[in-house]
Amino acid sequence: MAIDWDRRTCARKGHVTYAPDDPRLRIRLHADTPLGEVWRCLRCGDFVLGEPHGSGPAADAPLVPRGKVLRDLFILRFLALERVVRGVFIVLVAVAVWKFSNSQDAVRRLFNEYLDVFRPVFRHFHYDLDHSPVVGTIQKTFGYKHSTLLLVAGLLLAYALIEIVEAVGLWYARRWAEYLTVVATAAFLPLEIYELTEHISAVKITTLTLNILAVLYIALTKRLFGLRGGRRAFDEERHSASLLEVEHSAGVLVRGPVSGD
Repeated sequence: MAIDWDRRTCARKGHVTYAPDDPRLRIRLHADTPLGEVWRCLRCGDFVLGEPHGSGPAADAPLVPRGKVLRDLFILRFLALERVVRGVFIVLVAVAVWKFSNSQDAVRRLFNEYLDVFRPVFRHFHYDLDHSPVVGTIQKTFGYKHSTLLLVAGLLLAYALIEIVEAVGLWYARRWAEYLTVVATAAFLPLEIYELTEHISAVKITTLTLNILAVLYIALTKRLFGLRGGRRAFDEERHSASLLEVEHSAGVLVRGPVSGD
């Protein structure tokens, strides 16, 4: 079933009405009923009881996202939420690394004590903890310098900040955030591919696939880096949409800006 993005958004946020100065357009957007005057919504096209939310030249009609634009906005906000979750997780990891750097010896002793306790249990199941890759990786971290761990924590916080900034910008559909998301995500793709060569997992494959799709989707649909006409084509598309909002709803084609009589 196809999603009616226009009515779905109007149901959540309310209708948007506008009274153009041009009487040819006004008469097509306005009607009188026994309950009072009604105006046609610029988003979904339904008639709404009450006074319009604004008035003026048709060219000044508000830019109301509709159809495909609303779908794109929904996807951008989904990506924004994913960035927020990832950013918060990275912050927690950075805090854990920072705390570990301040109590490295205590954590090492605690880890070794638990290792001694669980070693016979795992040996019973024919698993050698002393040769476990996970245990080996943890033990290696105990050898890192305090300054190195602080540097890692700082880099993680910087990465988390980038993720959160991306999330805010994507939520409000800012063009700079779309560029930032494409560049930052693409920059880490080689690392994700390298990790797959070391160890393949469903999570890594899913993450890599989603990131590649996100880069391609944003770059193509938003016409970034000169793709599909670049910024000029993007601005013309948006300008045409804003200029034709009233005209589309009224079924009247106006060739240029309309001034009031």
